[in-house]
Amino acid sequence: MTFPFVRMRRMRKDDFSRRLMREHRLSADDLIYPMFIIEGQNTREVVPSMPGVERVTIDVLLKEAEELVALGIPMVALFPVVGEGKKSLQAEEAYNPDGLAQRAIRALRQHFPELGVMTDVALDPFTTHGQDGIIDDDGYVLNDITTEVLVKQALSHAAAGAQVVAPSDMMDGRIGAIREALELEGFINTRIMAYSAKYASAYYGPFRDAVGSSGNLGKGNKFTYQMDPANTDEAIREVLLDIEEGADMVMVKPGMPYLDVVRRVKSELGVPTYAYQVSGEYAMQMAAFQNGWLDKDQVMMESLLAFKRAGADGILTYFAKDAALLLQNTSRSV
Repeated sequence: MTFPFVRMRRMRKDDFSRRLMREHRLSADDLIYPMFIIEGQNTREVVPSMPGVERVTIDVLLKEAEELVALGIPMVALFPVVGEGKKSLQAEEAYNPDGLAQRAIRALRQHFPELGVMTDVALDPFTTHGQDGIIDDDGYVLNDITTEVLVKQALSHAAAGAQVVAPSDMMDGRIGAIREALELEGFINTRIMAYSAKYASAYYGPFRDAVGSSGNLGKGNKFTYQMDPANTDEAIREVLLDIEEGADMVMVKPGMPYLDVVRRVKSELGVPTYAYQVSGEYAMQMAAFQNGWLDKDQVMMESLLAFKRAGADGILTYFAKDAALLLQNTSRSV
């Protein structure tokens, strides 16, 4: 059958038929909201390189959480920002039971038990050098020693009440070590979202500003443990290993520049797959919005729908609140 018997535009003519044949939809259920937390009371700090994003104290975090629940966002992802006095070569503050992240978890679980709490399991906010692990005299990140600290960090988050721990460090074998420790300590339902395909990307700059690790990292890089942006077969191997070691969910990071990886992971492995629309992606879009070059609502929603089309089950995005509010004010899905 060819034209004119087949007219592809027929189904596009009216809203009702476009809706009926829509292949992918975005809803608030797909969104995870990353938040930066700081010490203090009733304080918000703007992140200059991420317009609209703030670092907040725990009391303000609770106010934000109330809004997230009302918007139907299922989970928040916490990223602590600590002062230089709490950073060290061994990152001991990462697993302090009374640390900033641990206190924030307990507060959220107490006041909003229905809200999922996901925590970052990585050492870069707590090291004096800004790397995600413990380094040797040459600055090389040591895999096995780092994993031991990550296990302590993950256990401290689980003990505080986090339902999801998310190792973002890219150490070999850390998922298996964390899963074993969680099982042994009785945290059998603590889920692991593994940053399985995390690339050594230039898109992370604003995030490092937000968590205060960019100054510590300086001109250093993370090429020896994060993935080469040129590789996709390697990503499949990384995902397979993490699933075999006990991960419940996997993540591809960054997001839009790596949608081909998201598609491969979902199509070839069929596992719960998530993507992070990272700080650089957000900052670029916000710059275009503020300059009047792009329409915020339309581009924001199109960019998020692209993740769903690629196969992502959910998206970590700084647009989560704005997108959920827009969905709430329209049809709840697009």
